[in-house]
Amino acid sequence: MKYSISTILSLVMTLALIVACGSEEKAVIKLIRPVKYQEVQVYGGDKQRSFSGTSRTDKIIKLSFRSGGIITKFAIKIGQKVKKGQELAVLDNVQARLNYQSALANLNSAESAMNTAKLSLDRSRRLFEKGSIALSNYEAAKNQFTSAKNSYATAKQSVALQQEQIRYGYLVAPETGIIASVVAESEENVSAGQTIATLNAGTAMEISLGLPESVINGVREEMAVEVAFAAIPNTVFKGKVTEVAPAVDANTATYPVRVVLTNPSAAVKSGMAANVNFHLDSQSTTKKQLVVPANAVGEDSNGNFVFVILQEGDTTRVKKQLVRIGELTPDGFIILEGLTQGEKIATAGLQTLLDGQEVKLN
Repeated sequence: MKYSISTILSLVMTLALIVACGSEEKAVIKLIRPVKYQEVQVYGGDKQRSFSGTSRTDKIIKLSFRSGGIITKFAIKIGQKVKKGQELAVLDNVQARLNYQSALANLNSAESAMNTAKLSLDRSRRLFEKGSIALSNYEAAKNQFTSAKNSYATAKQSVALQQEQIRYGYLVAPETGIIASVVAESEENVSAGQTIATLNAGTAMEISLGLPESVINGVREEMAVEVAFAAIPNTVFKGKVTEVAPAVDANTATYPVRVVLTNPSAAVKSGMAANVNFHLDSQSTTKKQLVVPANAVGEDSNGNFVFVILQEGDTTRVKKQLVRIGELTPDGFIILEGLTQGEKIATAGLQTLLDGQEVKLN
């Protein structure tokens, strides 16, 4: 069988392409695992611990009426500044007004009866002095007047009480401050003691938080602390402990503590999340020791180890480092040998790391 030159050339080119495609190397994607890390720190003596809390003014007042009814006037808004004695809301007070009118009618009747009894007593006295009536009649007139006078005093007191009930239908600001929240509206039927708004009347800002039993004995009143707010970056406020609860809160299983800011700012608002940094005196030891998180320590046939992070130019690798550990503390294992302060160690995924493996810091 004869082949043309063009056919032979086509076959040669096809074979060359096949060989070229077969010899082409596949690209290898290099995966570098991210690892979490932490610097080795020294603990003991002066130990710093941070706990989260919430800011609030030092005086919070729940506003409510002392009687029930329908709100007919409502002049309360969130963020509103109010002055002491300012009228904020009014109830319809229908029942209180009816009771007041009834008390007034009883007062008028009692006053009339007292005046009549007084006239009768005066007449009886004159007749008794003339000898026209017996002593018993005069004594009866005296008793009747005394009874009428007592009834008048009772009716007068009842009127004063009903006037007070009417005043209970008026809500006024007990202190100067700012309305923090409103939970009622006009034309709403409310009961006595039901909160309708919250007034922040304090001048100082404090942080409310709970501390565990492991550190509560290291905290005392007037203790200086630092406070940071996530909403106010790059700013640290000074504060001091004002209250330390002697008993645990059953709801949170922590000891309630209050911290007041000694350098307050208008930027700090009630309800902001805060981190409070305490400088605690160690109760168990005054010796400073290296401590690493418990999950950063592994164990194999050679003993306990950690993965130390080494940076070589632009490359970051982990090195398996044998360590000798001491007791387990609330902060982690005490390191007796094998590490120095400031070294970086991996704190997660030790089972999947290899000695010398390239990683990136996460």
